[in-house]
Amino acid sequence: MASKKALEAFSKGLIEEVQRWGALKQTGVSLRYMMEFGSRPTPRNLLISAQFLHKELAIRIARRAIELDSLPYGLSHKPAVLKVRDWYLDSFRDLRSFPDIKDNNDELEFTQMIKMIKVRHNNVVPMMALGVQQLKKDLNPKIDYEDLDEIHQFLDRFYMSRIGIRMLIGQHVALHDPNPAPNCVGYIHTKMSPVEVARSAREDARYLCMREYGSSPDINIYGDPKFTFPYVPTHLHLMVFELVKNSLRAVQERFMDSDKVAPPIRIIVSDGLEDVTIKVSDEGGGIPRSGLPKIFTYLYSTARKPLDEQHETDLERAMTMAGYGYGLPISRLYARYFGGDLQIISMEGYGTDAYLHLSRLGDSQEPLP
Repeated sequence: MASKKALEAFSKGLIEEVQRWGALKQTGVSLRYMMEFGSRPTPRNLLISAQFLHKELAIRIARRAIELDSLPYGLSHKPAVLKVRDWYLDSFRDLRSFPDIKDNNDELEFTQMIKMIKVRHNNVVPMMALGVQQLKKDLNPKIDYEDLDEIHQFLDRFYMSRIGIRMLIGQHVALHDPNPAPNCVGYIHTKMSPVEVARSAREDARYLCMREYGSSPDINIYGDPKFTFPYVPTHLHLMVFELVKNSLRAVQERFMDSDKVAPPIRIIVSDGLEDVTIKVSDEGGGIPRSGLPKIFTYLYSTARKPLDEQHETDLERAMTMAGYGYGLPISRLYARYFGGDLQIISMEGYGTDAYLHLSRLGDSQEPLP
């Protein structure tokens, strides 16, 4: 870590320790393992879990801190990115200065500490988006964003790692809930109905659309509400909400000044042997083929840029109909985190179909960047 600011704010010893821990091997966990392990949250299991996290989180956070310091095009030196890097270094220091976890009192204290770490990192995504905006202002406007491949790959790794860290912390913290909801093991719902989650995402997206445009196209859901499988409802909600929001915006903007009634958006839930697939289908005019490679990049949004003029404290409120172009790439990472995927198929002049594949087996290991 070469940047001067880091060395002033953080001791040389800490920086060396980050390097040492960042070189250690990460250990991935599967959805099935989290579910089986968490189904018996005995004090002994919570102790084992805390001991594992004490080491694992330090390794994962160290790796990201190192990477944040060596980004291309001067991205590491943008004020927003420096801030994120400091959060990671602070969290690493908190983990390393926490003594070995020997009994249940230690475990409870550790749980409080990692809860604080999770809160500290709440705004990492908008803050990194701000850093990328700061970079874009300095770059030659003629640059082809696909040339910034290194940055895309870094952000993919970075956000994938963040999903994992938040899942591990959130899961451990949630296992302490004295009154868990029925069929819930921490963050995981063992009998989640994708149709129910889609209904709730539909309402949230429609509410946002009504607020932004004053009206909203209909959204029809097809599938068996009684069908369930184990998954993390918050992850699914985030993905479906994002896809529906994009479809609403496309349809709304295409039919805004037309006499025609806006055609409904369709959500179809299908359960296969390996995958549960959710298709979100709209007639919002589609995406030109030249634009398709861009929809999964972090440096591109068709919407006006809500981040440019925003003050840091407004980042919380940055959840508008069209965000900072991060919805799709991050949704795809959530899908891939548990072995699924997200594909977008477009018919220019007609509409777009998004296919969200969720792995049914729950056996795939976390993809560790």
